[in-house]
This record gives sequence, structure tokens and C-alpha cells, in this order.
Amino acid sequence: MPSFDITSEANMVAIKNAVDVAGRQIGNRYDFKGTSAKAELNEKDKVITLWGDSEFQLGQIKDILFPEMEKKERESTKRLDIGAVQSVSGNKAKQELKIKSGIDQELAKKIVKLVKESKLKVQATIQGDAVRVAGAKRDDLQAVIALVKKTVTDYPLAFGNFRD
Repeated sequence: MPSFDITSEANMVAIKNAVDVAGRQIGNRYDFKGTSAKAELNEKDKVITLWGDSEFQLGQIKDILFPEMEKKERESTKRLDIGAVQSVSGNKAKQELKIKSGIDQELAKKIVKLVKESKLKVQATIQGDAVRVAGAKRDDLQAVIALVKKTVTDYPLAFGNFRD
């Protein structure tokens, strides 16, 4: 029975590269000279931490970082969970961007419900942080891929592990 998996994994190498490039750009910018502006990646916890002198400066750092992330991996900024701006030691500011990896339960349930409502002859099951779709015909599976791509636009999804 043909099947495929719907997954969403963060490309940590591309994200690390984007943070490094953004860090070099921040270091070279004239308006950031002598400030605490920087971006750091904690790969173990999957968190990008932005440091700056003000909330405005954090916005400028994001304006540098987000296009770099999009260049390296398409739709990678959609997987960021942007935290609140925190005030640190006097007038400094800090913001954490958590990198979400995998499909959370809410989105998985939404995808399964979407597939069931489509009346296609396929079965969708949640398997950990992925959704497996199985059906008798390849055409039905391709229709599911098209439907999910069209409907779920707020989170990057990958369709792989196609088995015949």
C-alpha cells in the first residue's frame, strides 16, 4: 500500500550559517559599533538569542537575520516562536527565538482532519512528530499532498519517505 510522511525538520546547519552571516553583518554595520548588538545560536536547546541596547535595535537585528535565514532555507522564519523582549541589566534588551522542529499535536490533528474531510480514499495517522498518509492509489496521495500544501501555509512542511 503506497504511503508517505508529512514532516517538518529544522535544518540546523542552514540556521547556524544564517546566524553567523548575520553576526558578521552586525559587526560590520556602523550604527552597531560600540553597542551590545549580537545574535547567538544555542544548537542544543534550539534557541536564537538576540542581544541589543533597545527594542528598536532588536528589530534591526531581526531585519538582518530573517532575510539571511530565508536565503538559506525557505520558510525557515515561520518555524520561529518569537518570545517577549526582556530587559537585562540596566538598559540592555534581549529576545529569544525558539526554533520549532517537528509537527506539534495541534497541527497534526488539523492535517488528519483535513485529509478525512477531503473524502479521498486514504488514511492519515499521527506517528510521533510526523503524519503518515497511506492509500491504495498514488493519485490519491498526490491529491493529499496538493491539498495540504494549499491549506497549511503558516508552517513549513516536507513530504517524504514515499513508499510504493
